[in-house]
Amino acid sequence: MEVSAQTTRNVLKRNSLRFAAALLAAPTIFVAVPNAAPAAAPQHHDQVPGFYRLKVGDLEVTALFDGPAVADLHWLNGAKATVDGVAEAVHEDPRMLEAADRGFLVNTGKQLILVDAGAGTWYGGGALGRLAGNHRSAGYTAEEVDLVLVTHLHADHVGGLTTQDGKRVFPNADVYLAKAESDFWLSPEIAAKASKDAQPFFQTAQAVAAPYIKAGKWHTFSGSETIVNGIQLIPLSGHTPGHTGYEFSSKGHKIFFWGGTMHAQRVQLQHPELTVVFDIDPTAAAAPRNQLLPRLAREDVVIAGRICHFPAWVACTRRGVGIAGCRWYLPINGTRGSSAAGQAARSSWDHRNWWTRPLAVSLPPDLATK
Repeated sequence: MEVSAQTTRNVLKRNSLRFAAALLAAPTIFVAVPNAAPAAAPQHHDQVPGFYRLKVGDLEVTALFDGPAVADLHWLNGAKATVDGVAEAVHEDPRMLEAADRGFLVNTGKQLILVDAGAGTWYGGGALGRLAGNHRSAGYTAEEVDLVLVTHLHADHVGGLTTQDGKRVFPNADVYLAKAESDFWLSPEIAAKASKDAQPFFQTAQAVAAPYIKAGKWHTFSGSETIVNGIQLIPLSGHTPGHTGYEFSSKGHKIFFWGGTMHAQRVQLQHPELTVVFDIDPTAAAAPRNQLLPRLAREDVVIAGRICHFPAWVACTRRGVGIAGCRWYLPINGTRGSSAAGQAARSSWDHRNWWTRPLAVSLPPDLATK
């Protein structure tokens, strides 16, 4: 069944604005290093719509499409002149705020790690929830997933972990997230004090977590504990109390999964000071963008972002001592092309050899000179 863009906009806007209003009204478990899987899942090389693979050192990273998403101009908070300018830009380019919900699968060669799990049937009114099917299409089974790293407990990032009847979608996976995040959303006391509209979001988080907690597979971390070698935990609190990013490194290459750090990347890359109504602490939520972008550019880190066009990977560029802008990397000739250039890009599996779609974004002068 085809879902029109306007229907998708209406469904997501209705759910999201309700969530935003609720948040504005709202007032551990030991971390154990997991055992490697008895038999590592093999890496795959094929590409089809619904997933796309990228090689980062020895890591095979697969973006899994969960469904279309549309940011709403009314989500943005900031100086009126800036927001008005964005409104004019959106008027000229109505697709500027279109994006996609997704999760990311990282095959290290020893373990299969899922970063966020999409919405499942818990959010999106039927527009989302395609991650599980695309996970199978990518050649993996749910039973092969060893770890799930959760950036935060919003339903569109974790709903795919659990079915509506309380069954674990990834039965062998250990789930990891920040203790502050788990403590906030799983607290009956905080939920009880939340507004009536906010309580379902607490209930969703609690329902999603329950079967993993019961099975002893729900783990939290409080600092920079080592979960898996080659993964750095990056605190990003502000969007939610325990929002966390995960930076993977392999053979001098890096990829950073930054969860809900941005909700309208083509806007917030230019105006990192703009926040969204979902940010529990807007000031704190804006700070990581100003701190991260210069470093990610200096170190040539690929950003795996939830809110950007699928299957785009974002990278900031450097010119001289500063940052000139950002690029969205897309595969040559789409995800299904068979041209010689496309085959070469896929065989190389390196973002530096991909065609750069002309969506360059100039960063503010204060960031570009850092």
